[in-house]
Amino acid sequence: MTEGTAPGPDDRTSHAAAPGDTGTTGGTGRTGGTSRTSVRAGTTRGRGREADRLRALTGAGAVDGLVLVALLGAVAVGFGPAWGTTGYLVPAVGGALVGLLVAWLGAWLRWSVLLTALTTVVAYFLLGGVLALPATAIGGVVPSLTTLQELALGAVHGWKSFVTTVPPLASFPELAVVPYLLLLLTGVLAGTIAWRARLAAWALAPVVVAFAGVALLGTILPAYPLAQGLVVAVVGLLWGSWRAAESRMGANRLLSDASRSATRRLRAQRLRGGAVLLAVGGVVAVLAAPPLAHGERLALREMITPPLDLHQYTSPLVGFRHYTKDLKDVELFTVTGMPEGGRVRLATLDAYAGTVYDASSGGAAGVFNRAGEVIDTVAPGTRTPVQVTVTGYSGVWLPDVGQMAGVRFSGERAAELASSTYYNSTSGTALSTAGLRPGDSYEIDAIVTPPPSEEELASVPILDVDLPKAQDVADAVPAMAAQFAADATEPFEKLVNIRDTLVATGVYSSGLENQPPSRPGHSAARIDTLLAQDEMVGDDEQFAVAFALMAQRVGVPARVVMGFYPEKDAVAAGEPYTVTGGDVHAWVEVPFEGYGWVPFDVIPDEDNKVEPLPRSKQVPKPPVLESPESPEEPPQAEAGDVEEDDQDEDQSAIDWRQVAMIAVAVAVPLAILLAPLLLILGFKRRRRGKRRTAPELADRVSGGWREVVDAATDLGAGVPRAATRRESALLLAERLPTAAPTTTRLAHRADATVFGAGAPSDEEVAQFWAEVDDAVGTMRAGVPWRQRVAARLSLRSVRGADAPSVRTVVRRWLAAVPAAVGRAGRAAVRPVHDRMARARRRDDRARRTRRQEDR
Repeated sequence: MTEGTAPGPDDRTSHAAAPGDTGTTGGTGRTGGTSRTSVRAGTTRGRGREADRLRALTGAGAVDGLVLVALLGAVAVGFGPAWGTTGYLVPAVGGALVGLLVAWLGAWLRWSVLLTALTTVVAYFLLGGVLALPATAIGGVVPSLTTLQELALGAVHGWKSFVTTVPPLASFPELAVVPYLLLLLTGVLAGTIAWRARLAAWALAPVVVAFAGVALLGTILPAYPLAQGLVVAVVGLLWGSWRAAESRMGANRLLSDASRSATRRLRAQRLRGGAVLLAVGGVVAVLAAPPLAHGERLALREMITPPLDLHQYTSPLVGFRHYTKDLKDVELFTVTGMPEGGRVRLATLDAYAGTVYDASSGGAAGVFNRAGEVIDTVAPGTRTPVQVTVTGYSGVWLPDVGQMAGVRFSGERAAELASSTYYNSTSGTALSTAGLRPGDSYEIDAIVTPPPSEEELASVPILDVDLPKAQDVADAVPAMAAQFAADATEPFEKLVNIRDTLVATGVYSSGLENQPPSRPGHSAARIDTLLAQDEMVGDDEQFAVAFALMAQRVGVPARVVMGFYPEKDAVAAGEPYTVTGGDVHAWVEVPFEGYGWVPFDVIPDEDNKVEPLPRSKQVPKPPVLESPESPEEPPQAEAGDVEEDDQDEDQSAIDWRQVAMIAVAVAVPLAILLAPLLLILGFKRRRRGKRRTAPELADRVSGGWREVVDAATDLGAGVPRAATRRESALLLAERLPTAAPTTTRLAHRADATVFGAGAPSDEEVAQFWAEVDDAVGTMRAGVPWRQRVAARLSLRSVRGADAPSVRTVVRRWLAAVPAAVGRAGRAAVRPVHDRMARARRRDDRARRTRRQEDR
């Protein structure tokens, strides 16, 4: 009889053949025995069918649910780096639980696929307000029309916005729809398969897909890769193998009490084996994962260019003369809180096409992503709030200062501006598609780094940044770049020579009254005219563009920046700076290692007395310069010579592949061996940092005392955990006499601070920690250097002074190995022994039965 079918007529007949059989006492003859077996079998199978039919209501189904909760939790935490806060946990975990609930109800009530899908859609819209969009829900619970609209649009367009927005995404609460929907669908699929499918292990498939999807939607930085990998891989595989074994045992269900006992023992063995697998996998992952987890992972936001078409916005450099002439005395906006030496950046321009210098997006130029109240940045420096109030400026380019770490709008158009603001962290350019108008105001978190001096830059290499290649450059640029660079061989020297020559041989003029005539624009024709004159006349617009193009010609990456800054000493640090059109400037930025993009000004004097260059140093007209490049034979001959030289160099070159293989063969084992030591050092450093920067000042003092006790414990002079500070100080004075006065004083100060009425000041805490450092240094100086090194790597302070030593623990483990092997061997042999014993008992019963029949 197969599972899931009603008992057949043979079963009823067998049962009727023994009317006196109660199922608890044995009968005479084979008929009664057969009847009892049939009755027991029917009962067992009936229970099995009911359990298989409603697995969601059984204990095994509860285990399935707990495993799925753990797996989906490991998937959900992957949103952490992209979100920036823990706010993603409510929509993500809530969506997972809602999905599992829908799957459980479908398994319990035996819903069809269509009804389960319909319930999923209803749950998505009904609970989406409270879990994902509480700000739009009525009372934070009941979904409103706005909630339903955003849930519908987020399910379609939210994925694109998720990967085209600058992290952290906590500034954009509407994006919570993505983790909510993803975990909801994963929970429904995984739960339905686990509770209803015959091959339940396939429930891991949607979990793995969601795990990979979260990684692609996130950032290049993982959340908790070790913990996530252990949960998804080890726990998932262990559960999948357990479900597969359950399926096989259910398909071949035996009928006797002995078989059920054997099944229980087999499950216990599998449970022990799974625990061992989990422990071994965890140890291997802890040891092997840190050395292997290096580099940046793949993320869609690093590959997808946001849907912002910069070509529809005119380069602000085109209107440079409009500021200097028409808006010279017009107040454009007021900047409050700008640090000393700061500049207001309007736009960074890195793409030249012969007519205009424009901003680009993609590649080394960076991408424009949606910006919010918090923007991830690795720029060094202190964040300074800078307030900008617009009075006479209008345009899409957002004036900002330094590197933006966040932007907050205020006023009537705050929501409109916030939803339309994009930021390129590589170029430092912000843009609002809605456009700024007079009356708008916003606050930015600015990080301003003072630029280094030229003496510091002289010894720093210039970074090789792949900017967009300039197109249709003026014919005079290559020749004049070579001439202005003179005999310099280093890139920085060439850069400085070109700038100094432009400043020395140029005359500043914006074409205003009492200034020499000067045409606007920075096209190739205008730059050609500028460089062809003995007395170069122009303003920031022409000189900055010419400087950037010539720098690129000599191999130095350069870009043009348009912005505003006051005259030197015109505005004190912290005072409101009212920007007028006359403050507009254009400068050039060049990337240096360790400093980033450094500004270079190229502004000649208005009354500069220019002496013509000697004829011997002047460069002929461009047609004459281009004519030597037309012959083909000399370059071909030179190329052949270089090729032969390269072949000679290749023959004597070092086999770098072999060197790399040897380095990897040595570095990987060494990294694996050093990984535990680095983890210990990193843990202690992090522990010390958390103690020293605790939120409460009293906790910092208490943490300082714990640092002293832990240092002594690692040196072998530990104190019991239950000892008070003063008792600990007495014990330390006995075991480490050199540090006795300091430790006693620190213990009394710590008690007075922690249990005192008032709170300590920052100065007192800093002084306490200085004495802590002195005490720790004194303790370490009083022991041999080997003991100091061993203390650095010791785990006694982590495990506690009362805990046995690692050597004792290892000795106990080694002593327990034979016993564990013996138990494992007995456990492995026990099933065979039990089967042989049952076979002997069956043979004995058969022999006794034959003797009785013979009698």
